[in-house]
Amino acid sequence: MAAARGAKTRIPQLDWSEARPAPVVLVSGPEGFLADRASQAIRAALLEAHSDLEVHDVDAAGYTAGELFTIASPSLFAEPRLIRVEGVEKCSDAFLEDAKRYVAEPADDTTLVLRHGGGQRGKALLDLVRGGAGGGVEVLCAEVKKDQERLAFAQAEFRRLGAQITPGALRMIVAAYSGGIGELAGACAQLVSDAGSRLTEEEVNRATEGRVETNAFKVADAATAGRAADALVLLRQAFSTGTDPIPMLAALNMKVRAMARVYGARGSSGQLAKELGMAPWQVDRAQREVRGWREEDLARCIDLAAETEWLLKGGSRDPEYALEKYLLFVAKRGR
Repeated sequence: MAAARGAKTRIPQLDWSEARPAPVVLVSGPEGFLADRASQAIRAALLEAHSDLEVHDVDAAGYTAGELFTIASPSLFAEPRLIRVEGVEKCSDAFLEDAKRYVAEPADDTTLVLRHGGGQRGKALLDLVRGGAGGGVEVLCAEVKKDQERLAFAQAEFRRLGAQITPGALRMIVAAYSGGIGELAGACAQLVSDAGSRLTEEEVNRATEGRVETNAFKVADAATAGRAADALVLLRQAFSTGTDPIPMLAALNMKVRAMARVYGARGSSGQLAKELGMAPWQVDRAQREVRGWREEDLARCIDLAAETEWLLKGGSRDPEYALEKYLLFVAKRGR
């Protein structure tokens, strides 16, 4: 994999699937699911070698001075340690100072995992680690968002699970679970568990039929097509079968974001697909769905999406009504 910071990087840079222990491990990049996978792999490798491993979790944002050195100091029985630090991109000043001191001379029999999701906060520490302080490695967890990247990820998941899947079936499962890759990974595992290790379009169709994700996209398709009555009926049918509002909102938001990305864009579907990280068919569909929208209404729709998410996650006693209101706003193109 190409170096993330050019000539300044003097430590090995690994794909998330190659994560391994080192005195200091920098897990960088915005893809949280892959970062979790990498951290789990490091813990598993350490546990295999040391059954008495001590694991400590630290929140960099709430860190207090001296905490890192207290955890890393030798105990009576000298058990090996794994110290996992979350949220380095939001770290306190105290953590930044202590961590810079620590990586200059890491403790024996200790693995320090630094999780940095992106941004400039903590850059001085990252530069130290990348420059070779602590004898560390960097695990890169780039966002998986392009269609080809998602297809490759799903293919690797099936391979890891010992399953074979036809190209058409692979495309179907990726299209059916177009949210986060954690959701996609879970769908791959469930499909293998339910249908076995040789998968075709027929098995995928059976597995996805009637699932929450399928219902959610039917609702979203009706809303973005301007069929308000159909969308409302489908939404209420989904609620009546116990569907949670959150995945319904996620499906609708995905389509709204695609519409916002193509609004006002000029060029062929192929050109725009490359620029926007979308598939050509996604560009074509989003351009069809955004017709009839005014810029100010689309901007209000984006604001309403965030407001609705807050209402669904505890901000309202009636989340179903909040989602209905947002759905109708989309279906009526903000009017």
